[in-house]
Amino acid sequence: MRKVVFGGLAALALAGCSAHPPAPKDTLPTLAAMPTDSWPKFRDAFIENGFRIAPAGAVYQGRHDFDGGLGDWSPQGLKQQGDFLRDAIAKAKGFDAAKLSKDDAFEREYLITVAQGQLFWLEDADQPHRNPAWYIGQGLDPNVYIARNYTDPATRMRATIDFLHKIPKAAAQIRANLKTPMPLSYINYGVAGFKGLADYYTGDAKKAFADVKSPALQDEFDKTSKAANKAMTDLAAWLESQRGTATQDFALGADKFSRMIKETEGVDVPLATLEAAGKADLARNQKALGEACAIYAPGATIQACMTKMGANKPANNDPVAEARKQIPELRAFVLASGVVSIPDNEQALVEESPPYNRQNSAYIDPPGPYEKGIPSIYYISPPDPSWSKADQLAFIPGKEDLLFTSVHEVMPGHFLQFRHANKSPSIFGRIFVGYAYAEGWAHYAEEMMWEAGLHKGNAETHVGQLSNALLRDCRFLSAIGLHARGMTQEQSRQMFLKECYQDEGNAKQQSARGTYDPAYLNYTMGKLMIRKLRDDWTAKHGGRASWKQFHDTFLSFGGPPIPLVRKAMLGGDGKAVF
Repeated sequence: MRKVVFGGLAALALAGCSAHPPAPKDTLPTLAAMPTDSWPKFRDAFIENGFRIAPAGAVYQGRHDFDGGLGDWSPQGLKQQGDFLRDAIAKAKGFDAAKLSKDDAFEREYLITVAQGQLFWLEDADQPHRNPAWYIGQGLDPNVYIARNYTDPATRMRATIDFLHKIPKAAAQIRANLKTPMPLSYINYGVAGFKGLADYYTGDAKKAFADVKSPALQDEFDKTSKAANKAMTDLAAWLESQRGTATQDFALGADKFSRMIKETEGVDVPLATLEAAGKADLARNQKALGEACAIYAPGATIQACMTKMGANKPANNDPVAEARKQIPELRAFVLASGVVSIPDNEQALVEESPPYNRQNSAYIDPPGPYEKGIPSIYYISPPDPSWSKADQLAFIPGKEDLLFTSVHEVMPGHFLQFRHANKSPSIFGRIFVGYAYAEGWAHYAEEMMWEAGLHKGNAETHVGQLSNALLRDCRFLSAIGLHARGMTQEQSRQMFLKECYQDEGNAKQQSARGTYDPAYLNYTMGKLMIRKLRDDWTAKHGGRASWKQFHDTFLSFGGPPIPLVRKAMLGGDGKAVF
């Protein structure tokens, strides 16, 4: 999904168990006043001030007047972010919704939920002081300058140099902010991520500009990239040194977890209701898998059936080449079946993911709403070379499993969703695409494509679809278990293996991810909310024949919290989400 690197930190006291140098001081950006006499002016000021606070997020959205920017993670910078969000929430609530147009009133609720969600991660979850993953997602990645050919290479190289100049300061701020001891999974993630970024700065990032014929730029790039590499390498080494005191203290706790789903996604239901919905979906998909396996691998166990599906690997064990063949097939099916509109002729490219960003098996990097003529890139991760050969081979998905990853990431999942989002009439909708909205749609698209007749009922294809569905069911239940029910990471790993029939490599990866990404329940949570909304909406608008109309309408909103979309499409308070 496309990230929104914008806000999300709190001004809390620095901490740490060992001595370290203070982070360098920084000059905070000047924020414009947010007028309260005009909703459009207020909304636009909120966006612009957010970009000034987090310029890396602005660049990611395609605002290249912020090129080279990163953001300030000093105590003063974090405080500014928190103060900005609190002020924005208070002023947005001060607008009388009854006096606004329908669209502006919707945007008001949208903005408040976005800001409250960012403030949750800022202050309640305390991500900048607890979780190295926060920083990796907040702009340390210069891939936007390398993968997006938005201007000539020399100009992008200059922007990358400006960016790299800021990395030593950022690394010092991260080092000053992170509290120790920290959970072992956080250390593992941070060490891998920071090391990977260090290698990227002097490796692939440098190679990307090898053809720029400017000795001065090349020399400056060498110097700044080496300094950035050292800063990240030293940060990774410091984090590695904390391994001896590592804990398993990753849980948010039940109350905070409930606040997370309410503040970040507008989902206000008891935790027991949420958990029951996930368990019901797991049971539904397990039953469907049993039925599909009885056809595909009669007499075999479920695990043997899954192994058979997974053993049908892409040619030469190359999922990138296989995905490149799958995308045209999926596009043709979407056009022929008429399940959703394809708004333009843009195509997604497929590449192997860079080494620093392989914690997830696949993801897409679509251009921001301010970009023009920039392709989306669908990245697929190779297995970890430190794993056994058997685990590496198991990590490479079967062709039908990969098919639904391509559905999820490209057609009609994230890629198509962002093509629609970038055409939303609301600039707010084009920028702020939520986690449950984006991942919920992409995961929903997998089952929807099977229901629409992809591969015409082929049992192996159905097993591939259900493998992906079960993976997300275990994410859903693992998130709740790890953060609200006392589940250990090992118990999570066992659940992925035994309840959702995942291979060992995926089970290891997913159980670890659940500790530092408690919101990864949003895949299934979003899917369930969209299915419920579809069923309720189409019941009044022509049933199955109105799926295309429903999908096009849903996607037109951009990416708000799904309860707000439900309220807009059906009326009421939008709370009947499951």
